[in-house]
Amino acid sequence: MPLILGIDPGSRITGYGLIHAEAGQMSYHASGCIRVQADDLPQKLAQIYAGLAELIGQHRPDQVAIEQVFMAKNADSALKLGQARGTAVVCVANHGLQLSEYSAKEVKLAVTGTGSADKIQVQHMVKSLLKLSATPQADAADALAIALCHAYTASGLLALSGQLSRKRGSSWRNFDPKTLSRRS
Repeated sequence: MPLILGIDPGSRITGYGLIHAEAGQMSYHASGCIRVQADDLPQKLAQIYAGLAELIGQHRPDQVAIEQVFMAKNADSALKLGQARGTAVVCVANHGLQLSEYSAKEVKLAVTGTGSADKIQVQHMVKSLLKLSATPQADAADALAIALCHAYTASGLLALSGQLSRKRGSSWRNFDPKTLSRRS
């Protein structure tokens, strides 16, 4: 049963969620948040990297999914988010894991049935789909939703339902830095 790690990157709080997925059946493994305590950006990024590296070492996921960058209203916030996300991508790549990326709209659509769902709807559906006894914290719920989206996409359930037109994954193991493209 593959173990999928979902990552919701953030410069202050990075959510993570781990689920088992097999034959369209999903089950909860673990979730939580990496809460960054540092003041300067390099130390924040180092804490995100160390936290994710520890999670990967402890749980040994088979696959990883992350939310794509979105356009924020504040350019400074968008840059910090992009750097936190880049740190997560490098950590995953350094551990030799396959990484798939999904937009926030794709994740919401996969989990709630609408691409414009709010955080409360996502939390409610994650709790329901994974049969959790309590509602997960918002960032952890988002990470679990990303993992669920990947599981549904990988199993073909979303393609069959017509909700997603194509898989939004990329394998960093097949990335060729010389040509800046994926190897076939």
